[in-house]
Amino acid sequence: MTIFTKRIFAAIWLLFALAAGSAATAQSTVWVQIEAQPTLAEAEARARAYSAAFPNTAGFRMRSGWYAIALGPYTQQQADRELAALRRERLIPADSFIAFPNQFRQQFWPVGANTLNDPAPTAQPEASNEPATDLESAAEAVVEATPEPEPVIPDETPAEARRSERALSRDERAELQEALQWEGFYLGAIDAAFGPGTRRSMADYQAAKGYEPTGVLTTAQRRELVEGYRAEFAALGMAPLADNRAGIEMTAPLGLVAFDHIEPPFVHYDSTNDRGVRLLLISQTGDQTTLFGLYDIMQTLTIVPQEGERSRSERSFVLTGQNDELHSYTYARLDGGAVKGFTLVWKPEDAKIMNAVVKEMRESFTPTASILPDSAGNSGEEQRVDLLAGLEIRSPELSRSGFYVDGSGAVLTTTEVLGQCGRVTLDESYEAEIAARDDTLGLALLTPRQPLAPQAHARFAPSTPRLKSEVAVAGYSYEEVLGLPTVTFGTLADLRGLGGENGVQRLELSTLPGDAGGPVLDQSGAVLGMLLARQQDGSRQLPDNVQFARDVPSIAGFLSAAGLDATPSEASSALAPEDLTSLAEGMTVLVSCWE
Repeated sequence: MTIFTKRIFAAIWLLFALAAGSAATAQSTVWVQIEAQPTLAEAEARARAYSAAFPNTAGFRMRSGWYAIALGPYTQQQADRELAALRRERLIPADSFIAFPNQFRQQFWPVGANTLNDPAPTAQPEASNEPATDLESAAEAVVEATPEPEPVIPDETPAEARRSERALSRDERAELQEALQWEGFYLGAIDAAFGPGTRRSMADYQAAKGYEPTGVLTTAQRRELVEGYRAEFAALGMAPLADNRAGIEMTAPLGLVAFDHIEPPFVHYDSTNDRGVRLLLISQTGDQTTLFGLYDIMQTLTIVPQEGERSRSERSFVLTGQNDELHSYTYARLDGGAVKGFTLVWKPEDAKIMNAVVKEMRESFTPTASILPDSAGNSGEEQRVDLLAGLEIRSPELSRSGFYVDGSGAVLTTTEVLGQCGRVTLDESYEAEIAARDDTLGLALLTPRQPLAPQAHARFAPSTPRLKSEVAVAGYSYEEVLGLPTVTFGTLADLRGLGGENGVQRLELSTLPGDAGGPVLDQSGAVLGMLLARQQDGSRQLPDNVQFARDVPSIAGFLSAAGLDATPSEASSALAPEDLTSLAEGMTVLVSCWE
């Protein structure tokens, strides 16, 4: 029934009620009560909603003070039949019941109506050629004064919806399930069979949209659901992609990306609009070792955020990543003597649709014979140590030095490196946790999440070091840029700070910020202290060769409080410079802070 037809019906109904007045009839009437609400506002809202489907919706104030919503009036026989049918079709609540006029008081819906004592409807008289009565003329005048609304798809009863649903093809039924799945209401298989799971998802969709949750979509509701689903994908430009350079064919969102350049092993497709979607095709000659290496390398790139699931099998891998700025999905597999795959990158707000896109891309992914040669692409592309094939490598917020203090991999470092870290790593490979810290001393103890076996660990000088003796500091001067620590030689200038403070040593040597946290060693390889971060003093500038270290007694006390013993050194003779350097490199570790 269209809105226009409903208005005609309501006008005739109202005029008939006004003409009939409250005349008593011999035929008794009953109602089908479907809801009761505690307030008038709530009741009016529900009555208005039901009226869209049932023109004979009425609302009454009850003797209890609540407000009833009912359908009618009916004869007892009609009411019994309607109640059973409407319950069966799930159009009304299961606890609806037959109500009698004496249970109601004032009528509030439809506004201005008084149908409480109206007789039950009887069969409609056949059309007549007689001249129109005054009542008919009045109804026509009301209708003529009502503007014609825009055409709409007629609403349907569940029975009508089921009949129209039976006319759907298998593909149309499957598309409905896909659309329900896309909207997040259906989790089952796309089998075109409308079982209990599909019915529940339809009811949930209807409830979410403000419709009566019958579990059977009307024609209008089906069109709304499917057209919305189709519109989302139409904007993506999903179409077959055949890249002969990479030797890959699949369905891809070609409305969002276009070929940009080649940097082996990737073919880059960059975004064509502000949605920021990017596509990489992966193609290179290789075997399982190549596949596993790519799995590790991809996780160092900024396009693969740390948060996300990772899985690797003997012949393929999947990487997902999510952060506040981007999401990505990477799939690669062995195919003959090649590794082929793809990475799709998108913004978080597009996660829902892009997860569906990734599924279609994965299902359609087909390697072909071509393999991207290592020499492909433009050799003039920008080359930097923080780029891999044109992709930015993830880098830490801050890196400093540290050194192993026992054989299981516990690391002493400076508190400067901790900052606001989301995570801390050792040598960029091993996750570590903060076991203890003392911000006054500037000391922090880290423990790896997995046991490590360092080449060497610190053995501390058992006695006070000799002033003006030669010392060496090992540290990652250039942070993560170099893969090994550097060793800087200098002199122990004082056993106290500039103001005579105990617990620190003054050194004469030049270091860089990345060296902070590294060990200070004497000529025998015994650890004399830990290099402290250089303090900034706005009122004065110290010479570059003035550095400070936390001494062994302070370190030993800190470690003891954390449950570790400072292992004393038994060495007495000086080491050759190359041996001292080798020992220092074995115990020194890069400590990195990541968001």
